[in-house]
Amino acid sequence: MKVCRNNQSRNQALASSFSGRTMGAKHMDYAKRISSQLAAALVTFCLLQIFIVAKMGGSLVLHLGVIVAIGGFAVAARGLERRWRVLEQSGLPESGLALRYRRDLLQLWTASIFGALMWVPVAVIYRAIFG
Repeated sequence: MKVCRNNQSRNQALASSFSGRTMGAKHMDYAKRISSQLAAALVTFCLLQIFIVAKMGGSLVLHLGVIVAIGGFAVAARGLERRWRVLEQSGLPESGLALRYRRDLLQLWTASIFGALMWVPVAVIYRAIFG
């Protein structure tokens, strides 16, 4: 019986060394997950903006606008990361964190995709005015 307990505790120690948590713990690391989602959303946002501006015959002014938009997105992303570090330390139940996480993901990806698509009317208007 003692050997079985030692194997069980060794397995728990091994599992906790890989996951950073003890076996059976259901706590998700939302701050890390939101950080990964932010990185993917920022790359998507940048690539869509660059593609759209390049296809619309972007000028130097439009490219400078892309740089400013990416900087604004990065500042907002940093604020969202900070928010999640505070939320995780607040002691909210897992269900409350999961709901907020899903809501923030929806807002993040909506802003990322539609924010980049906002360049289409800007580029069309710019081309109409300045040729």
